[in-house]
Amino acid sequence: MRFIKHLLAAASLGLFAFAAGASPSSPVNGVDYRVLEKAQQTEGGKKTEVIEFFWYSCPHCNLLEPSLEAWVKKQGDRINFKRVPIAFRDSFVPQQKLYYTLEAMGKLDALHAKVFRAIHIERQPLDTDAQINAWAVKQGVDGKQFANVYNSFGVQTKVQRATQLQNAYQVDGVPMIAIDGRFITSPSIVGKGLGRGTPENVLHESTLRVMDWLLTQSAK
Repeated sequence: MRFIKHLLAAASLGLFAFAAGASPSSPVNGVDYRVLEKAQQTEGGKKTEVIEFFWYSCPHCNLLEPSLEAWVKKQGDRINFKRVPIAFRDSFVPQQKLYYTLEAMGKLDALHAKVFRAIHIERQPLDTDAQINAWAVKQGVDGKQFANVYNSFGVQTKVQRATQLQNAYQVDGVPMIAIDGRFITSPSIVGKGLGRGTPENVLHESTLRVMDWLLTQSAK
């Protein structure tokens, strides 16, 4: 019985240590976040700019979305939040154009989460211009108007700008969060310090704690 109690005590200590490590209160550069070699100009004004680099077809971006959305709302007027869809190869471009088309049409708030749901829950492929246009029409969007915006110079310009930002911030995976043009962090960065097998929800909680800490550093 005493041996079992020792085992339970050791297990409890192990769980405590894991939980403590999984929620870094004093994040370390190179472990929980990285500092960019060259700080980037931000557009936040008096607010701290926070950028999420993402890809609609990324399962980790999909899983992070609800927690990130709640975190952004909690910050209120403290931050200027924006998303940047990335393209690691040419096949990603249609989804970049989808994001910026929804934004230009004022449909982003209503349909952003539905894009994730279509891809990851309903298993609808949204990889080509035709697939994306057909999906938009099913959401009640005028197909001709959508196509015009989708192929517009304005959307193409935003896609090019997204590529520039992706390169400037040295995005090598998604989701990735940039704060104040100086810091980047992500569940994958934080996860390296926590070790393999860390549950996704723990990675998300830990990443949001690092983001809180980085916001405080930016304010200083």
